[in-house]
Amino acid sequence: MSQYASTPKTRLGRLPKRGSYDPAVIHPILDEALVCHVGFVIDEQPCVVPTLHIREGNSVFIHGSRVSRMLKHLAGGAPACITVTLLDGLVLARSGFHHSANYRSVVIYASGRPVEGDRKWAILDRFVESVVPGRLADIRPATRKEMNATTVIGFPLDEVSAKVRSGPPVDDAEDYDLPAWAGVLPLSLAPGKPVEDPLLRGEPPLPDYIKSYRRG
Repeated sequence: MSQYASTPKTRLGRLPKRGSYDPAVIHPILDEALVCHVGFVIDEQPCVVPTLHIREGNSVFIHGSRVSRMLKHLAGGAPACITVTLLDGLVLARSGFHHSANYRSVVIYASGRPVEGDRKWAILDRFVESVVPGRLADIRPATRKEMNATTVIGFPLDEVSAKVRSGPPVDDAEDYDLPAWAGVLPLSLAPGKPVEDPLLRGEPPLPDYIKSYRRG
């Protein structure tokens, strides 16, 4: 696929030059982000819930408890709006009006379908490997009881767009001579020092995939 289709929902009205329907732009954003926000309407009340997600091919998946009100609602085919944002930097201009942010974001409009059987097991394994690559080999497999207590829903990337801002501030011409510092303060998600579980037994070594963990 060279491009996702531009639709009335995904077509950017504000700063369309920042928009993209290219999978080569959209997929890496979805893959780097750990958290998405899922918007939906239930009982005439708008709701937005943060949750972990993964992408596989042209679909995004979320999971959680089978008694989750959100997942039970979305499993029935209710429409959702799923968003992901990566904040790359604060853009500091010479005026407050032109301050901005460098970011990469994706918006998805879709109705989901539950995932069952062997596919469900595979997607949940992918969740573990997507969040912490290498972790799956070190932990016990899920039990049938745990699998039955979990709902997985997949959403097709049929109506999806990205919006990206990068680069320095854009000031009014007459402001470039002002003495205020201007530029970009980069931001990134960085892991801290690992904290051992106080109930850890046997003094297992810290895995290399934790020592070298990074996103993007």
